[in-house]
Amino acid sequence: MRFKKQKGGFGALEAHHERKKEKYASNPDIDTAKSKNNFHVIQPETSYKRESDGRIEAAGCKTRKDSVRFVDTLITASPDFFKGKKREEIKAFFQTAVDFLAKKIGKDNIFTAIVHMDEKTPHMHLCFTPITEDGRLSAKEIIGNRTDLTKWQDDFFAHMVKKFPDIERGESASVTGRRHIPTRVFKQAVNLTRQAAQIQSALDGINPLNAGKKRDEAVALLGKFFPNMERFET
Repeated sequence: MRFKKQKGGFGALEAHHERKKEKYASNPDIDTAKSKNNFHVIQPETSYKRESDGRIEAAGCKTRKDSVRFVDTLITASPDFFKGKKREEIKAFFQTAVDFLAKKIGKDNIFTAIVHMDEKTPHMHLCFTPITEDGRLSAKEIIGNRTDLTKWQDDFFAHMVKKFPDIERGESASVTGRRHIPTRVFKQAVNLTRQAAQIQSALDGINPLNAGKKRDEAVALLGKFFPNMERFET
């Protein structure tokens, strides 16, 4: 479970989460042919911005220009956990996760929860407006600090393992000292690793009979690799 505070960017996130785009150049893992298999646990009634703004207005929250308007929550597990599980079992997993968050942050604060089945691993994007019980807009109070985030993960695992005993608690960042790698950066790294393997394969396959062809193949691959590497380093 990962939280990402959002001060804006409603349109871009909505287009991604709700699959309103025809192509996703920034995420090659999306198989649009499988997007029909995506499903909502909580369906938004209108746009993300209207959903969030409506809740803030109804609660009478005071806001600033830099206020966190909503929180994008990612829920998933390892590919091995989902392997062999039927669609109904996957639905039950994400419904159980929504039940946990609804209890912690208030069901009425959640305005969408959509499960993506069109990427390599099933995952859910759940968005909520961080309104406290006494009607204040405060993501800081609801989510807390680094210590609080560890407790969030502990409580989430304790809730999920009751129904899914095969799930395991991930290593705590407070113990490992690891930092989250943004998804975009991680996928860039995976893509570069794949390209490097292709280059190495082309070089390893060179022999006296195909040297010219393999050389051209390697040069073409390198022509794509180095610009991508420069962007990644930036």
